[in-house]
Amino acid sequence: MKLFFSAGEPSGDLHGANLIRALRRRDPGVEVTGFGGPKMAAAGASLHYPLTELSVMGLRRVLEHLPTFFRLVADSERLFRDARPDAVVLIDYPGFNFELAKRARAAGIPVYYFVPPQLWAWRRGRVRQVRKWCAGVLSALPFEDEWYRARGVRTHYVGHPYFDELANQRLDPSFLADERVKGGAVVGLLPGSRNQEVAANFEMMLAAARKVKAARPDARFLVAAFNDRHAAQVREAAARAAFPVSVHVGRTPEVIELADVCVAVSGSVSLELMYRAKPSVIVYRMAPLSLWLARRLVKLPYFTLVNLLAGEALFPEIATSRDESDRIAGHVLGWLNNPNVRDNAVARLAALRDRVAVPGACERAADFLLGEPAALRRAA
Repeated sequence: MKLFFSAGEPSGDLHGANLIRALRRRDPGVEVTGFGGPKMAAAGASLHYPLTELSVMGLRRVLEHLPTFFRLVADSERLFRDARPDAVVLIDYPGFNFELAKRARAAGIPVYYFVPPQLWAWRRGRVRQVRKWCAGVLSALPFEDEWYRARGVRTHYVGHPYFDELANQRLDPSFLADERVKGGAVVGLLPGSRNQEVAANFEMMLAAARKVKAARPDARFLVAAFNDRHAAQVREAAARAAFPVSVHVGRTPEVIELADVCVAVSGSVSLELMYRAKPSVIVYRMAPLSLWLARRLVKLPYFTLVNLLAGEALFPEIATSRDESDRIAGHVLGWLNNPNVRDNAVARLAALRDRVAVPGACERAADFLLGEPAALRRAA
């Protein structure tokens, strides 16, 4: 069986890699090609282009890379025509992946969306394109499955693949032990996985950390950096502010596990914070115009996945275009200074985790993909 994958975000690369491994456990002969990142390549995918290197946000950044996007779409059209994969599997990244879906559908190749775009949050009209070009959506969230199905999209609920990754995580015990002997209240800072997110949010996080430190001298701050470049950005900002933080690359699970509370940029990491039942403030700082547009386009009561799953604000959310370090520090100190309040937050997160954090999404998706495209070929 030949499958073509396309993932353009680091999280998509992770989910794609886990799905590829699940497919190959069932059928070692599965061939996967496409666009993705280093994790998918390590899982055995033959990449035509490292698409996750173009994980960009903002109109200006997208425009800078338009020639590359156009070239990749043209390349994929030739690949669909010449290599004839049995199915195309898309992972989020809708702007680019919709173009692939259109061309795969025109070539008569079934298209499946694994971790579909969050159209229920904004640009809902694009569901017409999913309905037209996709043979099915492998939905990740219960309310998402209902939303797509109510709009005529064929869905197969598999659950969120992030819970597969979390269930398989193995923390470094020596790192945990070395940090725990240092004592003090630990605040985890998670500034995001994109360059723009770190640039937009970390200085505000740092300002909040300074205010927490003034009220709680015992507090110390661990930063989970996504890569070495982000770690350098964070260290430079901390040096300019003359404020001590401990920066770690590739230690996000350990930083979350060690933390008493966290401050995180909005993203799928909120699911990990829920999984480890860590009271957290979720922030997202953007340009004033972007914030104005987001508030008019997003049709949801919350922007954090955990709060959407809970139907209430378990994590305080701060979407802003200005410095909100006072509010962030207020939430952090509210938990650190009031153990009963923090314990209650932990219990509510643990209850939600026990209800929704069910692993096995990649296995269920693999079973579906190995069966359905083959059935379509036989029917044809």
